[in-house]
Amino acid sequence: MCENKNILLCGVGGQGTILASKILSYALVESGYDVKMSEIHGMSQRGGSVVTQVRFGKKVYSPIIGKGSADILVSFEAMETMRYLYQLRPQGVAVVNSCMIPTATTLSGKQEYPMDILDRVDAAVKTKVVDASAIALELGNEKSMNIVMLGALVKLMGLEALYWDNAIAACMKPKFVELNKKAFAAGMAAVE
Repeated sequence: MCENKNILLCGVGGQGTILASKILSYALVESGYDVKMSEIHGMSQRGGSVVTQVRFGKKVYSPIIGKGSADILVSFEAMETMRYLYQLRPQGVAVVNSCMIPTATTLSGKQEYPMDILDRVDAAVKTKVVDASAIALELGNEKSMNIVMLGALVKLMGLEALYWDNAIAACMKPKFVELNKKAFAAGMAAVE
């Protein structure tokens, strides 16, 4: 068993942040880790922010990651990375989907979407950018982007030996399992 690890996943409603966290938690539990997961999704059905926190190790007493304590920040949308960057420890890693989803204020023309977000994140912390949406689309379904990002996270954390196929099968409808196994493998390959 390793020391406790803290993973924060963030995205916007409809990107599968919670599903990815559930698969992650399922595989960790099946592998004998103590796991705590929490989720926040206020206006997620209207494209609002969704964030989950997954903590695992020998014994975890709280599901909440303290400010500046996340080992890895997994972001499914570029601007969401900036929103939760404060949660990452100084030596932490941000794994970012290069996808940029306009907000209500950018769609209305009141503000411009900051196109330099990935550069700003990279200047602030160690960053790995994955074009997960394009990878998932190439596999046949852009909605599998979350599983591409999960594969990237697993590879970066060295957790490849866990029961990922079982976790994906346990958490998804059968008709989506094979596609998402491919998405998971593609995510791992994207960060090699």
